Amino acid sequence: MSLNKNELKQIEGAIIKLLREEVGPIIKSQSGKYLTETYDDKANQVDLVTKSDKNIEFIIKDKLKELYPTFHFVGEEEYIPGETEIPMEPTFVVDPIDGTTNFIHGFPYSCCSIGLAVDGKSVVGCVFNPHLDQLYHASKGNGAFVNDEPIRTAKRPLTLQKSVVGLEGGADRADSPGSNFDIKMSTYKNLLSDKGGFIHGFRSLGSAALNICYTATGIFDAYWEGGCWAWDVCAGWCILEESGGSMIGGNKGQWDIGIDHRVYFAIRGGCTPEEQHKFAEDFWNQTTGDLKY
Repeated sequence: MSLNKNELKQIEGAIIKLLREEVGPIIKSQSGKYLTETYDDKANQVDLVTKSDKNIEFIIKDKLKELYPTFHFVGEEEYIPGETEIPMEPTFVVDPIDGTTNFIHGFPYSCCSIGLAVDGKSVVGCVFNPHLDQLYHASKGNGAFVNDEPIRTAKRPLTLQKSVVGLEGGADRADSPGSNFDIKMSTYKNLLSDKGGFIHGFRSLGSAALNICYTATGIFDAYWEGGCWAWDVCAGWCILEESGGSMIGGNKGQWDIGIDHRVYFAIRGGCTPEEQHKFAEDFWNQTTGDLKY
């Protein structure tokens, strides 16, 4: 099933309305709430956050199914490892709360991420951070926006040494030689070292969706991550591409990937494809192994 530009724009608008009117206020009102109530009981803390996730995901699914009854739905809370797949037909791919640790601590970088995939490609994306009232949105062929203002990534050279890169520690902290955590940390050292990439610096927002959106606007030059899921990246992917950026694999030589690849490398626009290609190769040369999930 193909959808034209006008249909995609209409879907984009429906998601924006849902995020602003129903989802955003819930996230904003509950952020930080569970830290004070359940700080001494980690199990309860996790249970409560999951309850919030499930409640928001139910609201989103219920509304989108009402509007688009023939579309499929894949949400983080309903995902079953080894069973759930993203079909080729139009599918909403949803993370009800991205940046859960931020959400628990009241740090204002949690968001809701709603994407639409067709043929395994992201064609609509909306990411809303209600704490800062930042709503990033795009649909294929219609451009990318933040709060309805077009994203115009500043045109400037893209080089590794002059870059600010989004990097995260991730949830996988098993520390042994050759582990994902070991590869990440040693790669970060290479990137920062004056004998390595010597990048300007790195930033961690604690939200994959927001890291991608900040790359789309050019605040970040790139974002490198392993361990994410399709719902973390689907919405941001469309926003990134519609702003002139590109999404490739985080491991060397992975130029063409699917939304469920698990290892991602977002690169901003505002430069030529040749610069993006060179930047990717220079960055990959600083990595110390392949991330595997």
